[in-house]
Amino acid sequence: LEHDLEIIPILNKMDLPSANPEEVKDQIVDLLGCRREEIMAASGKTGLGVDKVLEEIVHRIPAPKGDPNAPLQALIFDSVFNSFRGIIAYFRVLNGTIKKGDRVKFFNTGVAYDADEIGVLKMDLKPQPRLSAGDVGYIISGIKTASEVKVGDTITHVERPCVEAIKGFEDVKPMVWAGIFPVDTDEYEELRDAMEKLKLNDASLTWTPEASAALGFGFRCGFLGLLHMEIIQERLEREFGMTVITTVPNVGYQVTTTKGEKIDVHNPSELPEVVHIESIEEPYIKAQIITKSEYIGAIMTLCIEKRGILIGQNYLTTDRVELTFELPLGEVVFDFFDKLKSISRGYASFDYHPVGSKE
Repeated sequence: LEHDLEIIPILNKMDLPSANPEEVKDQIVDLLGCRREEIMAASGKTGLGVDKVLEEIVHRIPAPKGDPNAPLQALIFDSVFNSFRGIIAYFRVLNGTIKKGDRVKFFNTGVAYDADEIGVLKMDLKPQPRLSAGDVGYIISGIKTASEVKVGDTITHVERPCVEAIKGFEDVKPMVWAGIFPVDTDEYEELRDAMEKLKLNDASLTWTPEASAALGFGFRCGFLGLLHMEIIQERLEREFGMTVITTVPNVGYQVTTTKGEKIDVHNPSELPEVVHIESIEEPYIKAQIITKSEYIGAIMTLCIEKRGILIGQNYLTTDRVELTFELPLGEVVFDFFDKLKSISRGYASFDYHPVGSKE
């Protein structure tokens, strides 16, 4: 809606006995302003409506635009590590044409490579002699260093480069911090390699080496939120067989000293002495909680205990209400979600986005 994009409304999981399509259609109409007959029913499990969804995508989603004769501009949106062929970068060509054997470079890093193989993504990688504006494909250039491939970077030609990088991808700021340490201290280098490979297709993950007197050598990691942290832990275990210890998550604070200096603090040990602190700012979030009306009292009590401020209350239906709170992120990262699910018996949904810092 914000970017004026074509939206195809779809009701998924229609095979479930608990599906309530008529009520959900009313909610989608209120949210999107579409007509009820435009809403499609589908089920990924049974295949119901999938063929119609694919047809609607072809008919309603605009074809990609671009000039195949312009200087090459290709956006890297993902990358994976292959132990035999190096890093494989996935990209979309916005302008220009790339051919096998072309000398290309990554706009932000300036590192140049030969396009040893390019192709399209099907059930497997399928090599192609060229890819032009509108195509989505992959490039293999024998890249071994993970830091040289960054999601959101622009691929262009060395001899005829584009004037500017593709806009729209910005570095995201971590909201939650935690330490990750290997159970066996001898696996530190293996954990470092795993973290570098994870960052290939997760540009939002940040980490720096950290030493702990109790846990040894590990990494101080920045995450977008608690779910992001859990996903990284799971991927380390599932994809790399790493058993790790994760410290209690916390948030970053900005300290202003009596000399007017601003210091970002992510660990209590980094705090200046009290006599040198002028003020401390902590990150706040705007939280949206949708729940059954019978749980409003308990949820409000929980949010107020967490220093929350109620800024909105909206009844979506007669028995469903949306509560909007401003909360300190530090009060949310530890046990807020577990308590919310407990007092609402699992019937509350929780979403949030950052709204800046406050003293």
